Amino acid sequence: MLVTSSEQPTIALHIVQENQFDQWLSQQETPTALWLKNTYFKGPGVSLVPDADGLLTLALFVASDLSDFFACGQLATALPPLNFELIAQAQYQEAIAFGWLAGCYDFNRYKKHKKAQPSLLISNEALVKQVTLDNRAQSLVRDMVNTPAADMMPQEIAQIAQSLTAEYGGEVTQIIGDDLLDKNYPTIHAVGRASDNTPQLIDLRWGDKNAPKVTLVGKGVCFDSGGLDLKPAAGMRNMKKDMGGAAHVLGLAQLIMGNDLPVQLRVLIPAVENAVSANALRPGDVITTRAGITVEIDNTDAEGRLVLCDAISEAITEQPEMLIDFATLTGAMRVGLGTELPGFFASNQQTANALLAHGLTNSDPVWQMPLHKPYKSLLKSNVADISNCATGPFGGGITAALYLQEFTQDHTDWLHFDIMAWNVRPLAGRPIGGEAFGVRTVYKHLAAKYV
Repeated sequence: MLVTSSEQPTIALHIVQENQFDQWLSQQETPTALWLKNTYFKGPGVSLVPDADGLLTLALFVASDLSDFFACGQLATALPPLNFELIAQAQYQEAIAFGWLAGCYDFNRYKKHKKAQPSLLISNEALVKQVTLDNRAQSLVRDMVNTPAADMMPQEIAQIAQSLTAEYGGEVTQIIGDDLLDKNYPTIHAVGRASDNTPQLIDLRWGDKNAPKVTLVGKGVCFDSGGLDLKPAAGMRNMKKDMGGAAHVLGLAQLIMGNDLPVQLRVLIPAVENAVSANALRPGDVITTRAGITVEIDNTDAEGRLVLCDAISEAITEQPEMLIDFATLTGAMRVGLGTELPGFFASNQQTANALLAHGLTNSDPVWQMPLHKPYKSLLKSNVADISNCATGPFGGGITAALYLQEFTQDHTDWLHFDIMAWNVRPLAGRPIGGEAFGVRTVYKHLAAKYV
């Protein structure tokens, strides 16, 4: 954890960039310099320096690039559970603090034994407050995605949305079960009707009603079996993460609300379980969407775009200045960009350029993909206005985005993020499991736009 004051004794933790290590070493007292020399420490890494009595007197961490927000991601686990005080150049302190907290993350909801962790004292209260808020948003995303589907169904997502409004104000309304049909959300109902966990549309509102409107839409498929087009076991194993879009928009909402950004925020989450039962959606069925566009179901495992299209159609009715959706939508995006780089599509190139630039400054990179219009013909249906997926396997991320764009009414500032929401390998500050991608970068853009 991070603290701004401590009643307990602290140990100086010096964090130094590798190219500045020799200069730092020349400024140290002789016992410290001799200890590092005699232990052959030159960095990068951690060294614990004792005093003449064998007590820990100083800790040192040398990193190759301290501007990387995850450079200190393994530091908290490499140090003993004691109280440390940060000694580092001011220009690196935000990245250090964020990486420290990211590395403290431990999904231990189902564990009996919790690990003791060190604390880090940073006297800059404003920095600690901001980084703690950033970390809370990231941890919210991670916790939601890591939680097994049995404990993270539509009703639990709604409870998390309600907890945010309880903390920051605002309100949450829900349209549940057959009320989705009565209020014309047919595709959300169709995807979720086979589950005992009733589908719903969660609608969170917060902020000044006279401020610019920003609307977030998050895919909330709490578990994706694939429906009647059933996934194989390996493909189904981690499908608790298919509500990662919902987790991302709630994490982003927490940043917006916690920083009191001057916007009128709306968050729409179509929350469902894509299950199999006698009334499950079938391949070949045709649904008339909220927008009045008919959709032929080519594959029931392309369900995320179905629940999103009704939510996007609702979002458009209020003409938000910015419309942003997050979804764990296609494997094709992972093939193209890998699991650690989220792809996004943008109707506004100026916004896209800003996101690309922001992502390079905070270790939260994003990559723009093309809305290549000619591929829209791949969604052609012989019996309906459009098919829910393309006729072939190529360009799947693009065709999914083009499908969603059909429901945006050519919104002038729409962003669609196709994310993994999951770390498949351990990295510094990023354990295997749920992860937030692009949330800090999108917030940075919004904070710059709505000052």
